[in-house]
Amino acid sequence: MQNFEIFLNSPIFLYPSIFILGLIIGSFLNVVIFRIPKMLEQEWKSQCCELLETECKEEPKVTLSTPNSTCPKCGHEIKPWENIPVISYLFLRGKCSSCKTSISLRYPIIELVTGVLSLSVICVIGANWAGFSALILTWVLIALTMIDFDTQLLPDNMTLPLVWLGLIVNANGLFVPLEEALWGAVAGYLSLWAVYHGFKLLTGKEGMGFGDFKLLAALGAWMGWQLLPVIILLSSLVGAVVGILLIAIKGRDKNIPIPFGPYLAAAGWLALLWGHDITQAYLQFSGMK
Repeated sequence: MQNFEIFLNSPIFLYPSIFILGLIIGSFLNVVIFRIPKMLEQEWKSQCCELLETECKEEPKVTLSTPNSTCPKCGHEIKPWENIPVISYLFLRGKCSSCKTSISLRYPIIELVTGVLSLSVICVIGANWAGFSALILTWVLIALTMIDFDTQLLPDNMTLPLVWLGLIVNANGLFVPLEEALWGAVAGYLSLWAVYHGFKLLTGKEGMGFGDFKLLAALGAWMGWQLLPVIILLSSLVGAVVGILLIAIKGRDKNIPIPFGPYLAAAGWLALLWGHDITQAYLQFSGMK
């Protein structure tokens, strides 16, 4: 225990270790991001076949651990030494060792981003229970961001446990008192639920998915109801700017939906680290304080 305390109090050992841990988790998140939608698709197909009483086409079952990762082009099974975060990508020069097909730059980027964000969490919050809990939230938000970006889905098997975990970590007031966490979850869900139904009533269209409600409920459970206005404001602002830029620069069809989850996740992470500072700065800027 004494050695562990020395480790936590020694930046020269702690910070590189957290960054390396983030790289390793980022490598795992690449698997989660790729496989969770496939796992859900298989589950939905199975349920449809069962409901329609038809025979499903047999497919290899996908889980987070099976099958082993392979090159999508030639089927080459990725060896352990070819799966070292960032380093393997550089060593292989971004190409499959077998067929030399280019490997997406996205994989090392996610690993690096996870490492940098993990390090930022510990630097800001500290190497304590709050900091390590915030790491878990950060990792799940990264995975949800990319899944929503790829598929416009925020899976229940990730958002709902995140709600419960937020309430659990705040049972003893780790971030906010439990009462504030509870009402944060309620207010987070109901606020976007009301926006969704109001927009649908006025336009006849669905403005967002139900996963967004659950994600904001989770952020409310972690950070309390007081930070929800900051999260909503930041996510809406960034989402609006990005949406306008996509339409203006890339000519994106304005009728094509843009996932809102990544902006909620980014705003939630910023609020986790600097939410109260942002609130105070806004109040001083607006002359309300």
